[in-house]
Amino acid sequence: MGEEVKIAQLLAGIALIAPATVHAQQTGETVQAPQPDAAGATDSAATGGTDADSGEILVTATRTPTAIDRIASSVTVLDKDAIDRAGDLTVADLLLRTPGVSLSRNGGYGTATSLRIRGAETDQTVVVIDGVKLNDPSSTGGGYNFGNLLIGDAARIEVLRGPQSTLWGSQAIGGVVNIVTPMPQKSLEGSFDVSAGSRNTVSGRAAIGGRTGPLSWRVGGQTFTTDGISAIAPEYGGSEKDGYTNRSASGRAVLDITDGISADVRGYYGHGRTEIDGFSGDTDEYSLNDEFVGYAGLNIALFDGRLRNRIGYAYTDTDRDNYDPARERKNTFDAAGKNERIEYQGSLAITRRIDATFGAEHEISRFRSVSPAASLSTPIPEPARGRAEVNSFYGQVNAEVIDGLTLTGGVRNDDHNSYGDKTLFAGGAVWKLPSNTILRASYSEGFKAPSLYQLYSEYGNQTLDPERAKGWEAGVEQRLLGGLAAIGATYFERRSHDLIDYSSCSTDSDDPMCVIPGTTTPRYGYYRNVDRAFAQGIEAAGRLRFGGLLIDGNYTWTLSEDRSPDSGTYGNQLGRRPRHSWNASATYTLPAGISLGGAVRWSGASYDSVYNSTRLDSYTLVDLRLDVPLSDDVTLFMRGDNVFDEDYRTAARYSTLGRSIRAGLRGRF
Repeated sequence: MGEEVKIAQLLAGIALIAPATVHAQQTGETVQAPQPDAAGATDSAATGGTDADSGEILVTATRTPTAIDRIASSVTVLDKDAIDRAGDLTVADLLLRTPGVSLSRNGGYGTATSLRIRGAETDQTVVVIDGVKLNDPSSTGGGYNFGNLLIGDAARIEVLRGPQSTLWGSQAIGGVVNIVTPMPQKSLEGSFDVSAGSRNTVSGRAAIGGRTGPLSWRVGGQTFTTDGISAIAPEYGGSEKDGYTNRSASGRAVLDITDGISADVRGYYGHGRTEIDGFSGDTDEYSLNDEFVGYAGLNIALFDGRLRNRIGYAYTDTDRDNYDPARERKNTFDAAGKNERIEYQGSLAITRRIDATFGAEHEISRFRSVSPAASLSTPIPEPARGRAEVNSFYGQVNAEVIDGLTLTGGVRNDDHNSYGDKTLFAGGAVWKLPSNTILRASYSEGFKAPSLYQLYSEYGNQTLDPERAKGWEAGVEQRLLGGLAAIGATYFERRSHDLIDYSSCSTDSDDPMCVIPGTTTPRYGYYRNVDRAFAQGIEAAGRLRFGGLLIDGNYTWTLSEDRSPDSGTYGNQLGRRPRHSWNASATYTLPAGISLGGAVRWSGASYDSVYNSTRLDSYTLVDLRLDVPLSDDVTLFMRGDNVFDEDYRTAARYSTLGRSIRAGLRGRF
């Protein structure tokens, strides 16, 4: 289907909706469309995503601020108070405390970190920072490495679980992680966090912003350094510490041009240096990672805010280099991935209870990757290069058909330059009963095009098919004591097909794919569509606030199995995914404001790979925290992580952090 036809269909859809809008205006209804922006560009963004008038929790991972009681999918919202209370340094460690999330890390801070939602692969999770969808086209699966993502200036973090490809396109099979930095509410305001602790770990963060006439702005920066731990576990020869440093900066600005028209820019830059080990043990190798995110947009509100439009340009650039000082040629790996996206998003308030979100995107991805030989006399080979272009159109309607009952339906069409058209559907319902019982059910589809690395690298296969998934969930939540307590559970299933896996080649293989296409040069392996997977599980969570006491906890059972026929691993649990895990935390705040808390995480046993030959034992981690207000604006905090010094593994052969103690100051003014 040509682009002109798709644009015509989109305009026709808007034209069909317009009469209802006119009718609503004629009847005197005063309604406004939500801001079409996953960055939460509303006044509520600075208050942790809570509507100041209604007290409702707003979620923006749905691409428009939506009350949590009108969202059919499972979602977790962490506001600034929750982020501060946990005191984690990295986004991955914070999200690990939420339902349905598991993590594996190849060593200490800064090393490759994989975060999985509901048993899906880490590259099947979309990460969004201030409305910009992140991924690295040069990485193996084209996903995002959580290893360098610090908490930074985040004001709100949301986890939307289950396939979300109708709104977010490729990669959203597992879910979406949406990170929002704040916009100022005062003429001048700021914040800071400084801490120091075990292994010479030092972190400092500061941000400042304000409102001056039509201009709102905020900038922030962070520096982090640690001596670290050995990436390779001691039992495999690891003994020297592998350090890590990270420098990052972020900023946002919004300029109100006229009533209903504004322009905004957003940016993020991060530089990380991670000391790593070789496969056989300690080495002096290290990696550099540079990430840049840029965005510029124009917001236009029409018909007294009933129709809102956003036109934006987003650019992401990731550069990764590995070095080995022991080699004649130090550079061992060089990769770069770039994304450019031009997008339009609109939201329309059809009536007070019905609104629509729709949009179009044009995305171009590029990658370059090369592994130079150790000898300077050997020329550096021509880098592998690849390019993909995708045109997308999507729409979703959210309608409260009767009091408390909201129905949602959405559709998306992606036109990939190599794979043609793909249309996805999603639908769901959420019903808030007078008894404060919330019922949710949804169905959604997902897909993930092969990464550029899987297509065009030295291990590439240009005949790959996209990965596909279908999932559904149903859940119930009961709120008690006027919202001070709640308990709920969700059951989910997901079936995935044509999953892409790496296939090794033996030296005497007669497989024609075991040579680099177009040559007679043998290769170690290649990517192919071989896998099917099935995931089902239960996520249960509860919370209670009683006076100064806050208790919350969650339990997750995830059966995530290989269902590939004739694979030899049929029925095996997928690697690094525990079937059972639970989290519990309690915080007590004294009348003087002093806060004491603790958290426990238990993770059941898992296996390092789908072959289930290497077992990763279960483990229990206990964390303690103390906050002491020194004034209305400054708080002294102390954190003890893994206080019993549990020795555990999330990936075979790689170390994990032992007991860690930190103390510092937190300021908000």
